[in-house]
This record gives sequence, C-alpha cells and structure tokens, in this order.
Amino acid sequence: MSTGLKAVEVSGMIDDRRQLHLDSLPPIPPGPVRVIILVPEEIELAEEEWLRGAAGSPAFDFLKAPEEDIYTVADGKPFHDQG
Repeated sequence: MSTGLKAVEVSGMIDDRRQLHLDSLPPIPPGPVRVIILVPEEIELAEEEWLRGAAGSPAFDFLKAPEEDIYTVADGKPFHDQG
C-alpha cells in the first residue's frame, strides 16, 4: 500500500454556507482525500471569519465529548488583560 500523495487540481467555488462545489469530477476513485484551498491574494479574510469557520468545523467536534471536559471554573487563576 502506497502512503505517497498525488496532487490533482480541480477548480470550484465555496458558497455562502461554506460548502465546496467542484466545477468537474476529479479523475480519481472515491475515497479519502486531503484538500488544500488556494484563494486569490486580494481576498483577505477578517479574523472573525477565520474564527467562525474554525468554530463551525467538524474537525473540533471531539472537544464536545464529556471526557475532554477536564477543567472546572476552580482551575487556574483569573487573567485580566491590561491591554
């Protein structure tokens, strides 16, 4: 079994619901893939947009599991930003 990766370029659009729509089917069989999204340099996303995207990403769903909730309000010391 090969562990190397092969690059295949396809174009598409991201809609208002942040879903990716490809312009054509890639010439590869169905299966897991890694996706790298390249955007034109003139598009600069605001920090709020990045945070909204990260907060809605299923990549962080594991943090919702009860076993990940290891801290309480009594842990640590308060932090008061002086900036």
